[in-house]
Amino acid sequence: MAGHGHHHHHAHHGHHDHISGASRKNILIAMLLNFAFSGVELVGGIYAGSVAVVADAVHDFGDGLSLFLAWIMEGVADKRRDSRFSYGYRRVSLLSALITSLLLVASSVFVMVQAVPRLFHPMQPKTGWMLAIAVGGIAVNAFAAWRLKAGSTLNEKVLSWHLVEDLLGWVVVAISSIVMMVIDMPIIDPILSLLFVGFILFNVLKNLRATLVLFLQGVPEHLRIDSLKVSIEAISGVAGVHDLHLWSLDGAHHILTMHLVVDASDLAAIEAIKSQVKAIVHSAGDHIFPTIEVEAVAGSCSSKPS
Repeated sequence: MAGHGHHHHHAHHGHHDHISGASRKNILIAMLLNFAFSGVELVGGIYAGSVAVVADAVHDFGDGLSLFLAWIMEGVADKRRDSRFSYGYRRVSLLSALITSLLLVASSVFVMVQAVPRLFHPMQPKTGWMLAIAVGGIAVNAFAAWRLKAGSTLNEKVLSWHLVEDLLGWVVVAISSIVMMVIDMPIIDPILSLLFVGFILFNVLKNLRATLVLFLQGVPEHLRIDSLKVSIEAISGVAGVHDLHLWSLDGAHHILTMHLVVDASDLAAIEAIKSQVKAIVHSAGDHIFPTIEVEAVAGSCSSKPS
């Protein structure tokens, strides 16, 4: 006997559209800001004679490309399910998060490659121009990062690290320019650049690990499948649970399937047990969509995978 998880999925579909629509809007705003400002900082960096600012311009342009890719993929992910993709296209968003994470690692390495030679051959740029560009960079990236950080999808959270990296980068440039106005120490800039890139790489690699787990259909980190099973088996009339699987479409919407062995014969009693199971599942997370196959004790599966 199949559960009513399918019906429940439809009940929430409007909410899914709201989430993905807001996600696309946030990504679009961040993308346009990134592309526009990377052009401004490239011209400004060349005029100021600052390799760090030019490197950040190239880096920001790369972030803009990542955001553009994410925007396209979020649009695909928002498509209705069809006969080929019966779960819909939400996992395209997860693919985008994976690609974006890898691009962010590559761009961080690029910044490190630019910074290391400056340790040995520091150059004094036009610090006033550096500070002005940095203040603009802080404002633009803070606004864009705030928009994405408030998002609910894993894609938005990964993308927000692009912008946090840029924000920290501009804080570094601002501090460096102020210090270099007072003291003749141009080596400060590459040292601080390497420190913030190291911090960002640590966080991105952590996000990349979480994305890979979801991509490989692992159980989302914040959900506990063992405790869920224990809670369900504690329901009166439930003889056991097996073939319990929980995986995520995109980090925000999760699929759960199970075989529920019940010690009940009439339909009303079985439906009451299923309602209790669904209540436990939904208390574990708002966007978990269960499919329940019910078996009587006598007719349960002979082979039960561990």
